Amino acid sequence: MTAAGIAHLRIKLNDVEPGVVRRLEVPLAIRLDRLHLLLQAAIGWTDSHLYEIRARDIGWGVPDPDFGDGWEHTVRIERITDAVPGITYPRLIEATGRCPPEDVGGPWGYRDFIEAIADPDHEQHAETLTWVAGGENPRIDGASLLRS
Repeated sequence: MTAAGIAHLRIKLNDVEPGVVRRLEVPLAIRLDRLHLLLQAAIGWTDSHLYEIRARDIGWGVPDPDFGDGWEHTVRIERITDAVPGITYPRLIEATGRCPPEDVGGPWGYRDFIEAIADPDHEQHAETLTWVAGGENPRIDGASLLRS
């Protein structure tokens, strides 16, 4: 592979149903801090939490034992190819599944969130819809928030 190699990545947000997967093409020489920002953009988050990228027992990131919401992703290199002339990298090539709101409380909070918006009789239904709408209370169909 040349220095212009491209890694085809599959990123899966762990412990979330329905599933959330993104496929990206990135330069092999991408810095890990840039990869982190790219993952944030592909997922649709705003980088409001600490992060760590781990490969086996080695980690890179901002050291802190408290990562807040506790989201974990599995990043897999599917293949490595040469860059295609005329294509700008990095690029998002596939997005499956709607991402949870970033500050919903991790996978556990997301399950509670789904229950609340899916059930109009849930005690947190109206509050959850107001929160996800950004403080306003437009007419939101809770089921539409769950569709992929």
